[in-house]
Amino acid sequence: MRHRRKTVRLQRKDGHRRSLLANQACALIEHGRIRTTLAKAKALRPIAEKLITLTKKEDGVHARRMAFRFLRQKDSVKRLFDTVAPAVGDRPGGFCRITKLGPRPSDSAPMAFIEWVDLENLADDDIDIEDTAAEGEE
Repeated sequence: MRHRRKTVRLQRKDGHRRSLLANQACALIEHGRIRTTLAKAKALRPIAEKLITLTKKEDGVHARRMAFRFLRQKDSVKRLFDTVAPAVGDRPGGFCRITKLGPRPSDSAPMAFIEWVDLENLADDDIDIEDTAAEGEE
């Protein structure tokens, strides 16, 4: 029986899926918003929200090591703890937003933006909201 084994498989083996989601989580942490397929965005949202919850519950070495265990990039872990987590403030949950876009021209796959809800609080030079919004209009 498959009790409590619910996961979005994305037609990939376990290791490939974990690497894909870790890389997308790092890109989301770095850029604040990424454009991907709807299925991948829906698979990424619980992972990204659990990482934020981890930073809010524990603010120590153990939490950083647990985040690094999944992300595997030191700069993403540092940005997660130093920039992204303080920006969400006292929000109890719902840190990510998925915005549906039209189908991709090549294969008609449904596309979506996944972004932090408090993107305005992450006012950094490398996060440019207008540039990423222009990508979605193409």
